[in-house]
Amino acid sequence: MTWFKRQKAGILTELAEKNEIPDGQWAKCPKTGEIVNRREIEDNAMVVPASGYHFFMDSLGYFRLLYDDGDFELFDENLYSTDPLEFADRKRYADRLDAAKQKTGLNDAARAALGKVGGHLLSAAAMDFAFIGGSMGSVVGEVVARAIKRAEEKQTALLIISQSGGARMMEGALSLMQMAKTSALLSRLDAAGLPFISLMTNPTTGGVTASFAMLGDFNLAEPGALIGFAGPRVIRETIGADLPDGFQSSEFLQEHGFVDFVVDRRHLREQLIRLLDHTMQGQS
Repeated sequence: MTWFKRQKAGILTELAEKNEIPDGQWAKCPKTGEIVNRREIEDNAMVVPASGYHFFMDSLGYFRLLYDDGDFELFDENLYSTDPLEFADRKRYADRLDAAKQKTGLNDAARAALGKVGGHLLSAAAMDFAFIGGSMGSVVGEVVARAIKRAEEKQTALLIISQSGGARMMEGALSLMQMAKTSALLSRLDAAGLPFISLMTNPTTGGVTASFAMLGDFNLAEPGALIGFAGPRVIRETIGADLPDGFQSSEFLQEHGFVDFVVDRRHLREQLIRLLDHTMQGQS
């Protein structure tokens, strides 16, 4: 499913199918057209070595990349979405859930983990775009909420890796409630003096951006990531003007003060350790 479509060069980054590494031994870099061996990309944190183009990485990929020796404990894997509104559009929501589970092997679009990064205990939640566009429903909100609570209980730092098309419309207000729930819990974490590091990947949009993704003590983003609330077409029609080149890219947001660091995934662990060393001195 393509959730976004490029309307004008420089406004949106490549998304959905274009950002998923294709099957087979070889893959074409969407940025340069270069043909690269798939294994070389996988061994390079799903980044094309020469161009630096970032393909999608799933939640387990991030956990294996970041945690010391790839050692971590997963939590809340028994949570799964239901269909309380009996929602249907072109397809029943219950059928969409079944199809997403079969395609991804996940129960929903987020996983949570606990382990050490650079010797520092870290609670983390990471989203998976492959599961209904990484949309945030009740289960995603609950997984994120429990990761926040886990950080508070363990008196440790929190990392949330966002990769989402926004709130899940098939759950209506139940989905929107997750914005308030997660934001309120983050305020408790802040009151406890515990750091929250937010990493925004491609894409981070809608209700996820409007809640926890932008509330980090440190807001990080991957290169070329699309980050925003409303889509550029809606904004353009609302203000009646063309948008700047690169609008809603991570680099544009860093330039305008909404993102602290744009971090190449290959250097993400090093940057994370530096932030934890700075914020968690004497607490590990």
